[in-house]
Parts: sequence; structure tokens; C-alpha cells
Amino acid sequence: MKNETIETCVPSRVEIKKTGFGYTLSLIGGKYKMVILYWLAENKVMRFNELQRKIETISFKTLSVMLKELEADGLIRREEFPHIPPKVEYSLSERGRSLLPILDMMCEWGEKNMEPLK
Repeated sequence: MKNETIETCVPSRVEIKKTGFGYTLSLIGGKYKMVILYWLAENKVMRFNELQRKIETISFKTLSVMLKELEADGLIRREEFPHIPPKVEYSLSERGRSLLPILDMMCEWGEKNMEPLK
């Protein structure tokens, strides 16, 4: 067997947070961010309560914080409509849509590696 060098985006002796991998994790890491991105990818545009219903285990406060962080990182758009009652919609930004291939790869990997139900 030949000794091959495997190319990686996490070079040796470099702090992970200073790598592209670490940066990506800082944006999408956490319990709910990828789930929020998934639902926005599936539905294009969603309101706060719709997201909360889809993510049954998330609290109002946690969803609010996650949406603010995703918006601050430029991954989602928040659009307010001056109606009565006020209406706010969330959607993926162009930057957020650039993560869709990663979501797709995770889905494919899961489908291939999922344990059959017993």
C-alpha cells in the first residue's frame, strides 16, 4: 500500500477555529441552525410561528436567538411587512442558499448510512 497524503481543509498544528472548517461550523453549528436552514430550503419563505411548529422542540426565545444569529451571519433574510398585525417572513439569502449542496450531501450520506428500523 502506497503512503498517500490525504488533503484536508484542517491542516496540522492550526487551531480549528482559524480554518474554513471551523468558520463554517461557527455559522451553522448548534442544535437548531441546520434545522432552520433545512426548513427554509424546503419552504422558501416561512413565518416565525411556522418555523416553531415545524421544529417542535424549540422554544420561542431559542428560535428568536437562532434567527437573529443566522441573519447577522448573512445566511437568512428577514423581511417585515407593515401590516396590522405585523408580518415577518424569513428566507434563505444568497449566501444561505450556497449551503444547500452541504445539506444535500448530508441528506445523501444519511440515506446511505441510516440503520434500518427494527
